[in-house]
Amino acid sequence: MNTFSPSQSPRNFQINLHGIIELLSGHLYSGPQVFVRELLQNAVDALTARTQLDPSWPTGEAGRITLEVWNPRAARPTLVVRDDGIGLTEQEVHTFLATIGLSSKRDEANWDDPTDFIGRFGIGLLSCFVVSEEIVVITKSAKPSPPRPGEITPRANVGVEWRGRSDGTYTVRTLDPESDAALEIGTKVFLTCKPGSEEFFCTNRLIELARDYGSLLPYRIEVIAEGARERATRINPEPPPWRQIYARPEERDQALLAYGRSVFGIDFIDVIPLRAEAGEVDGVAFVLPFSPSLASKRTHRVYLKRMLLSEQADNLLPEWAFFVKCVANANRLKPTASRERFHENADLANARDELGACLKKYLVRLANRDPQRLRRIVELHYLSIKALAIRDDEFYRLVIDWLPFETSMGRMTLTEYRRREESDTLKYVANLDQFRQIAPVAAAQGICLINAAYTYDLDLVERFPDIVPEGRVEAIDADDLARSFDELEPDELDRASTLLDVAEVILRPFRCLPQVKRFLPVEMPALYSLSAEAEFLRSLERTKEVANSLWSSVLDGIAPGDEEIHARLRFNYDNPLIRCLIELNHRPTLEKVVPILYVQSLLMSHRPLKADELALLNTGLSDLIVWGLEPRSPQCSRETA
Repeated sequence: MNTFSPSQSPRNFQINLHGIIELLSGHLYSGPQVFVRELLQNAVDALTARTQLDPSWPTGEAGRITLEVWNPRAARPTLVVRDDGIGLTEQEVHTFLATIGLSSKRDEANWDDPTDFIGRFGIGLLSCFVVSEEIVVITKSAKPSPPRPGEITPRANVGVEWRGRSDGTYTVRTLDPESDAALEIGTKVFLTCKPGSEEFFCTNRLIELARDYGSLLPYRIEVIAEGARERATRINPEPPPWRQIYARPEERDQALLAYGRSVFGIDFIDVIPLRAEAGEVDGVAFVLPFSPSLASKRTHRVYLKRMLLSEQADNLLPEWAFFVKCVANANRLKPTASRERFHENADLANARDELGACLKKYLVRLANRDPQRLRRIVELHYLSIKALAIRDDEFYRLVIDWLPFETSMGRMTLTEYRRREESDTLKYVANLDQFRQIAPVAAAQGICLINAAYTYDLDLVERFPDIVPEGRVEAIDADDLARSFDELEPDELDRASTLLDVAEVILRPFRCLPQVKRFLPVEMPALYSLSAEAEFLRSLERTKEVANSLWSSVLDGIAPGDEEIHARLRFNYDNPLIRCLIELNHRPTLEKVVPILYVQSLLMSHRPLKADELALLNTGLSDLIVWGLEPRSPQCSRETA
């Protein structure tokens, strides 16, 4: 048995309410305006609770929420929020209003289905302290009180007034019989504006916030200024637009596009219905009329039980769905404590998958029924569609021929590529710098190469044989392309021997072998290429130049020892400059020009220069300038050049 001395007895934590309020306003909530959301949330939950208590309620004008603003000249502005929901008993006031983190809607024993309620955390009312030093709640419960001893009939509850202050104190009193008799079942919340919060007690601003948060709520909400009920502003006159009934599909699409324009300020090009059983999600996605940046966040407007959760929610749709913006409501997904995004759990993951399937189904339908519209969407949002095609084989088969790729012959779809090549073999280059180097050469020879270096393209191309039975792929580099170059005639090769001899000596320190070929375009004097092994060796050599001695020795240990690994520099016999050098057959001239041609070909291959190659460039340029100034330098004839 444990015993405690007085100093060892368990004690309760002390709470600094000012610190809690600062935490909520500065870190948990996005801004002071969320107090409107929390008040609407409490009122809606109170109305829902009353319907669970009495399924025949509401009738007539019952079941409404009003936000009334008073701006007396001699006092601070006041906001009164009324609802005719279930109200609170005196015991519930002590239990729930005065206990931070305890919610009346979390107890499953009290309600048929506590997930019908929006609030769950028991901290919402504290947000009111951000704009008011005091919260006054006057409430009367719809629940009957237990009968007194000796009585049978339950008694009606008496109205209760609760006053909470930002210093952490509160008072509770029961109303006198006269006040209680005049009080209807429900709750009134009174907030008096504290200095600096006047913006939120302005009628127009309050209407704006109430519409933002509550335009889709199921109960009637009105904003009243100075008691003028006849001029009350209705916040939510209609149900969510995607749940309304329309005479024709075209009318529905036009109405939803107009709704999307009013919400996001964008003229969308199409709408997609969304529905997921997981989380009970429904809504609509709008197809963007432009291609968004991949770096931009994909944010959406989401509601929880028809209360706005966030205008910047980023975790409801799949990551690849950046071609749409959506408005959606979820009834069974859990919010985070800040109530500004959904909690990541299995329900959200399942809902996300189902919503992704809705987007896929839409694209499949377009492919079968409206290919022109699909083509337009693909042109705008091909990155999203490529991302989905990688994940889904069936979708890949459907859209692969519609997807655009950059090629050496210009931008084209795979349908256009296969038609042009009259083949189901996709020839591609996986490295962007290599593609830029050899694309002009390939184009001049009529060879169409796909640039597979961009996002998703390599995965799509390499999967082609797995998904398309007759498909094949072939990776191409500069060496592969060079195999199609024309060989020289024996006499031409003999005339080029001096060029090859000089080039071999100059290029030997750089592990590069010279060749002379005939290829297009004639404007290109030389083409540099190297194998994967040579590329790796070159990378090691560049790294050693900037590494310390320890790392240099490590790199020496992993460097390949094969002395036969060489790059290739292929001179173009049909190029006027190369033809001129061959005809001159002048070694001093060749010794000055060949280093420049070597470095130029390296730069055209988009490879960074090593230190010795940079030195070669500097020396070569200096020698070339001095040589050009000499009065008796040999010159090419105009016919040769």
